[in-house]
Amino acid sequence: MSAPNVNHETQYQQLDTWIDAHFDEQVKFLQALVQVPTDTPPGNNAPHAERTAELLKPMGFEAEKHAVPEADVKAYGLESITNLIVRRQYGEGKTIALNAHGDVVPPGEGWTHPPYGGEVHNGAMYGRATAVSKCDFSTFTFATRALESLNAPLKGGVELHFTYDEEFGGEMGPGWLLAKGLTKPDLMIAAGFSYQVVTAHNGCLQLEVTVHGEMSHAAIPDSGVDALQGATHILNALYALNADYKKTTSQVEGITHPYLNVGMIQGGTNTNVIPGKVVLKIDRRMIPEENPAEVEASIRQTIADASASFNPPRGGKQLKVDIRRMLLANAMKPLAGNQPLVDAIQKHGGELFGEAIPAVGTPLYTDVRLYVERGIPGVIYGAGPRTVLESHAKRSDERVQLDDLRRATKVIARTLLDLLG
Repeated sequence: MSAPNVNHETQYQQLDTWIDAHFDEQVKFLQALVQVPTDTPPGNNAPHAERTAELLKPMGFEAEKHAVPEADVKAYGLESITNLIVRRQYGEGKTIALNAHGDVVPPGEGWTHPPYGGEVHNGAMYGRATAVSKCDFSTFTFATRALESLNAPLKGGVELHFTYDEEFGGEMGPGWLLAKGLTKPDLMIAAGFSYQVVTAHNGCLQLEVTVHGEMSHAAIPDSGVDALQGATHILNALYALNADYKKTTSQVEGITHPYLNVGMIQGGTNTNVIPGKVVLKIDRRMIPEENPAEVEASIRQTIADASASFNPPRGGKQLKVDIRRMLLANAMKPLAGNQPLVDAIQKHGGELFGEAIPAVGTPLYTDVRLYVERGIPGVIYGAGPRTVLESHAKRSDERVQLDDLRRATKVIARTLLDLLG
């Protein structure tokens, strides 16, 4: 029984050595990916897919380009999406998909390094998507290359799924690939952070609430209905819900309580005009124990009650409120079949990071749920720091520590060997 273990340990060392020898190349690959913007919105992401395919080709990886029809993308609210699949078949056995998304939120303000520079300072690469999740384009690509460098007999195969609408919910990324029957892996790993393996995550409901009042001149305010005052009344009712949400605690380690956030407010036409229309965009995080239909019904009722209780001046028109669901992302609940993934990542993560790698939930929502909903066991693991906060994801100066990138690549490579070797 000892010989296979010795051989496996030797192969782990060979994987690590190959990754170390090619790490400068991996860093340059990631820099090239970061330097092509993928702000979503507006979501013109096909050019990044083209660039990614171009960079993969000299590595011997032929990327299938699956362009989502333009009409579908425009109806979705984006400009262009081309999803990539790289298939590497080694023999009969399980297919493991490795998924990372290339779309990002716009950079915003406050950067001390160029958001699309991919500059390296003090051992960290800075730039939008360095931590979420172009880093794992590189992690998954170079882990797969390392695996193939062994020239060892393998069973099954690897698919790289590089998709471009996670920020919008994933339906035109992994959801589209799965619905079209373009892929049906047996297991999957999605981009994540290095110090934990995530087996569950929150759901997310996003609603667009349009509050209609009646525009009028600011000099005669009583002749109109102030949509902004009405929206403020509704906002107060919505924010009051968070007090009760904080009393509801998830049983999943790593997930706390539900939360409602209003992330965008738009309205008014000019400074001297009573606003006739205000639009609110709401993000409601749902813990795995919640029922999404009940959550949405409750929020809609809160808005309806607040609207009805708003008193316009001097008998003016009542508010009219339209509510449109923008996104419903179900929570991810672990499937029993994910245990081989969890075991391998915990084993190798523990060895390479020198500490125990917990299996936990995360308050984020991800593409993984789309695989899990179709019965494909999956986990979240990849390059990054301990927490979203440390990564500066969705904030200025997003960064990934290159040492985390290197070690996470080794963990993925070793995990693939365990599952396919």
